[in-house]
Amino acid sequence: MRSVDDFEKAILGDLVSENYVFASVLHYFGISFYQYPTESLEIVCKKHKVHSSQLITELESWAQRKDPTTEELYLNPIEILVAYLKKKHYYFVRQELPFLSNIITGITPELQYANLMADLRIMFPLFVEDFIHHIHEEESTLFKRIELLQDIEENRFSLEDAITILERNPIHLLADQHEIHDDEMEGIRKLTADYSLGAEAPLTMKVLYHELQNFERELRIHAKIEDELLFPKAVELEKEALRQIRKKTRKI
Repeated sequence: MRSVDDFEKAILGDLVSENYVFASVLHYFGISFYQYPTESLEIVCKKHKVHSSQLITELESWAQRKDPTTEELYLNPIEILVAYLKKKHYYFVRQELPFLSNIITGITPELQYANLMADLRIMFPLFVEDFIHHIHEEESTLFKRIELLQDIEENRFSLEDAITILERNPIHLLADQHEIHDDEMEGIRKLTADYSLGAEAPLTMKVLYHELQNFERELRIHAKIEDELLFPKAVELEKEALRQIRKKTRKI
């Protein structure tokens, strides 16, 4: 790791070339890396009234971040799993997608990438719109369903209301709908030829492709957690709620 002084004197383009994550950290502080490729971090930070030491500390923090393992998530109750997934949704919408949108709309591509970027500038906003709709739909249906099932399990509804809730939006139907969204970035992947670039490609394109590929990787992990952990836990929760309702109806 560079010393603070080395960081401050280093050229922004060199810092981003060494670690693409730095571009995302700069965006977090309102700095678009591609606007200052030949200026030092110290000068750019002064322009944006950002303390370089704070930015460097944030970079170190990002480098040390680790998501919980699948095993750790599995051992937690379903409400912890839902809270984790909601947090990832927030991160995707508030950090990842704005960062990608900033690069796609902000860079001036070299001639050989002009047509590709023109297509991406049309395709990406449509992807974002669909993705955000999917997140809102998931939170208002699946996550809400899980919350209602927990309330049934804890006897917070009358028998009549509980039966009505259980008849609506069963988990297996929500699982079927979820599978439709499992490959949301297929179009972008095809457009970028599986994110392949030559060694001579400009830094802006390398960062963009890296971030797109990283975002798709995160989405795949996210979908896997939902498919392999959340839905099975939700199915068991639904079964338990049904068992309780059947037990109550037999007593009537």
